[in-house]
Amino acid sequence: MAENDTIQSQDDVVATLSHVDEYLKIGQEYDCSDIHLATNAKPTWRRYGTLQSIWENGVTLTAEDTERLALGFLGEKEKARLADKGDVDFAYQNSFGRFRASVVVQRLGYDICFRIINTKVRTMDELGLPETIKPLTQYQNGIVLVTGSVGSGKSTTLASLIDHINEERTDHIITLEDPIEYVFESKNCHVNQREVHTHTESFAAALRGSLREDPDVIMVGEMRDLETISLAITAAETGHLVLATLHTGNAARTLDRVLDVFPNDQRDQIRIMVSESLRGIISQQLIPRSDGQGRELCLELLMNTPAVANCIREGKTFMLPGIMQTGKAVGMITMDDSLKNLYNKGLISQEECLSRCADLTNMKKHFEI
Repeated sequence: MAENDTIQSQDDVVATLSHVDEYLKIGQEYDCSDIHLATNAKPTWRRYGTLQSIWENGVTLTAEDTERLALGFLGEKEKARLADKGDVDFAYQNSFGRFRASVVVQRLGYDICFRIINTKVRTMDELGLPETIKPLTQYQNGIVLVTGSVGSGKSTTLASLIDHINEERTDHIITLEDPIEYVFESKNCHVNQREVHTHTESFAAALRGSLREDPDVIMVGEMRDLETISLAITAAETGHLVLATLHTGNAARTLDRVLDVFPNDQRDQIRIMVSESLRGIISQQLIPRSDGQGRELCLELLMNTPAVANCIREGKTFMLPGIMQTGKAVGMITMDDSLKNLYNKGLISQEECLSRCADLTNMKKHFEI
């Protein structure tokens, strides 16, 4: 479906639908990532990274419409939290899918946003992840970080890593999420999933509790604060494989974010701990294809080599891009090189490369601008 096409003829005015499930069904059928139902706006979706109205001739949602839609699918517990806090985030499941839901109260009324979750966990091969990532799932301890902006596919990549471990190892896996997105059935591993605000009060509390549950692998949905990051590093050092996410754009910024949350007098010690426990960093973006038919995964991969560990210990993270350039033999690749590869294959545009690269001068040289 071309951009600006609608799923209804221009002669028909599309009235407000009776339940959020009807919007979600449409979004699922048309391969969207998000659905937005906001007061004083037309129903909107994010499709292939672009936010646009579902119907150009759709009716603008009123405050009464969004309130009816919100209260029509919220449970009593979610309604109470919304009334108390003014916002609520949780996993919503109906007969045809699973969704990450967010409802907030704002100046004009209610705003509702859904992230559509693919209920089938895709394998690493189906996602197009390089073979060099698979060894990261074989460690008995250490920490693997999956990073990127909101909507860059971190949860999907993390789920594929957990699913690979679930099939290839015989271990105890604990996932800590807010909310639970992908549901894992125990295969060769025993999998427990805990949801923040439902089964535990915070990531830190859940992580602290998980260390007493004899885990082999711990997945942390997001490392948000000092306590969670500190506990994750400790868990990685004490014989657990920890997989976690951060909202950072590349490997160097990821390490800076991890180190900068600690007080100055602890950073030397933390650098040593991270240099020894880090296994790898996967940083990723989802980039609209040049033909408009979907998005391409673009990723940066850092593997912890002696040179990388030395940079971390000495606090010289600015040197990491150069080390990654010379570390291609062990699978490392920079985001800019991934962008160039996608462009050379004709999958993304030159404009996307220039707007998303880290080194604009070098990228312009590649295009001889």
